[in-house]
Amino acid sequence: MPEFEIQHITRYIYEGPARDSANQIILFPIKDQYQDVVKQELTITGNPQVDIHVDYYGNEVGSFTYSVPHTVLTINSKLWVTTRHRPLPVSDIFPEQQWEDLKNLQFIVPYIDFLKQEYFEGIDELRAVVQQERLKDNTPYHVAVRFCQYVYDNFTYIKGVTTVETKLDEIWKLKAGVCQDFAHILMEMLRMVQIPARYVSGYICTSKNDMRGEGATHAWTEAFIPDFGWLGIDPTNNCIANETHVRLAVGRNFSDCSPVKGVYKGSSNHRLEVAVSVDDDNVLNNNDTTISDAPLVNVITDSTKNSYQRYMAIVQQQQQQQQ
Repeated sequence: MPEFEIQHITRYIYEGPARDSANQIILFPIKDQYQDVVKQELTITGNPQVDIHVDYYGNEVGSFTYSVPHTVLTINSKLWVTTRHRPLPVSDIFPEQQWEDLKNLQFIVPYIDFLKQEYFEGIDELRAVVQQERLKDNTPYHVAVRFCQYVYDNFTYIKGVTTVETKLDEIWKLKAGVCQDFAHILMEMLRMVQIPARYVSGYICTSKNDMRGEGATHAWTEAFIPDFGWLGIDPTNNCIANETHVRLAVGRNFSDCSPVKGVYKGSSNHRLEVAVSVDDDNVLNNNDTTISDAPLVNVITDSTKNSYQRYMAIVQQQQQQQQ
């Protein structure tokens, strides 16, 4: 039974004093028969009271406000989590019955939310791909794995070309992005064949095996398989999400699962820094919330260009360097 130590640090640095900061955090891992939270330490600038409630999708959600003027807001979550391996579905039994069972879910709560497709300009092109990739007599499990393989093979993992606000139109044009983009495309494909699909946020804990998504929050998809339940599928790494994936939250999309979001009064100019460390004693044993030793990742947005324009600028720069 693996046990992981995870530290997730979020820091906002404001150009001028910010005040009346109201925030929502989803940093409390899911607790079920396959995942236990042994311990969690949460430290926030100003030590505000965090009120916790459970949302519609079963996630623990924290809310807090910090009214005192401040130029830095740090949210530091330390976790000790154990996971258990989940057996895979029995894949070849009664495929026709499994598809019939899925049809019966389309008007049943809570599956309705996870069957709604998002319209975008390339939807007909994606629908053609789905029909081509869905082989006759495949079970829902086989279809889900095959769709995962398609996303992995046909989309390029490139950091910085998309943001959490990037729509499916751009992702489809780019054929590139990061984990949340891969997850959104896979969900759309699954929903097209009436397989309920939901977005999962969390961490990938692979002992530095160079899998995509290490060192940051990760995202993948869960598909509902008849007579089994929710199966985690990671299209970024083309694998089943099992005991090395720690789940924070589930929802219809990224917006339902965003680890940290909020509003404040003050200058609109600010910088976001995020660090995630797994099984790193130097970071995990450091109680200094100034994050002086933590490897932070700066997220800088150029508001004058959209993600596609930034991506093309990167490509052109690479081409010029090769000439």
